[in-house]
Amino acid sequence: MADIRPPLPVKMFIGMISAEPALFDACAPVLTAHYGPLDFKSEVLPWNRTDYYRKEMGSELYRMFLFFEQLMDPGTLPSVKHFTSALERTFAVPAGHGLRRKINLDPGYVTEAKVVLATAKDFAHRIYIGEELYAEVTLRYNMKERSFAPHEYTYPDYGSETYLALFNRVRKNLRTALHKRDRR
Repeated sequence: MADIRPPLPVKMFIGMISAEPALFDACAPVLTAHYGPLDFKSEVLPWNRTDYYRKEMGSELYRMFLFFEQLMDPGTLPSVKHFTSALERTFAVPAGHGLRRKINLDPGYVTEAKVVLATAKDFAHRIYIGEELYAEVTLRYNMKERSFAPHEYTYPDYGSETYLALFNRVRKNLRTALHKRDRR
């Protein structure tokens, strides 16, 4: 029988999508005030692999990732998702009988073995994580290839060479942080 023990801490990130890259700069200080300094942030990348957000946010969209220095307990992912959803609403504008988001903030985390995303939408490949939220393993680490690899359901952008290289880099940062932690 395996002993029950706490999980290893993970590298939290937030993926941001918007037609207005200035909103990335507006959100970053709020997020770092709440979750601590950044370890790494990506360049502003074009987000053009799907039309999913076109109606809500426009046709020319951009993506940026923020990766936080402080490692976190993976069990905190639901609270991070609720915080980012509330932050999205602060930038939203009235539309019809509701709000139209101007920025999408998607939290997740990186482990040595996988990249996990939080979502409010259930599906066959997602598991319930509490607080009305689900999670999916969107990338898995392939030891033979020494790289993250997508699943059949992985969002197209996450399966791109650009994103795989980005998450491989962050995995190295995580391994360094875990090694430093273990030496204490």
